[in-house]
Amino acid sequence: MNAKGKVFKYGANVDTDVIIPARYLNTADPKELAKHCMEDIDETFVNRVSVGDIIVAGPNFGCGSSREHAPVAIKACGISCVIAPSFARIFYRNAINMGLAIMECKEASEKINDGDEVEVDFGTGLIRDLTQGTEFTANPFPEFIRKIIEADGLVGYIATIAQKA
Repeated sequence: MNAKGKVFKYGANVDTDVIIPARYLNTADPKELAKHCMEDIDETFVNRVSVGDIIVAGPNFGCGSSREHAPVAIKACGISCVIAPSFARIFYRNAINMGLAIMECKEASEKINDGDEVEVDFGTGLIRDLTQGTEFTANPFPEFIRKIIEADGLVGYIATIAQKA
């Protein structure tokens, strides 16, 4: 399983309130949430993002409230992976549960630029900046987390297990 796309770069401490502002939490519809993703930090984001693109950010991505809407909005607008040196723990768990791939890599976060084309191999943890010709290594996902992400989240993963039983 891999991701490849254009990078949207943000700084440190991107909180869930700017990922999906509280004024839009009256819906759980992923398509509706996607329309407002990142608008309080980058009002042009939703008009520029394409399926497969990647967010690269500074440390503590997803801090703030524990809303599951944040990874849902990110994933629904087409982002295939978020790369940061660290994630707020509840965001990390919510992202995996919702099937959003996230990779922790400080060096990649610091050296990849906005607009670069990046490719990520979730099995090996290899992050390649195709624009700059550089490579970085994150810890790869354990197999069970890869299966959760491939199944579009924890609910999908549980459903595949139930079908096999």
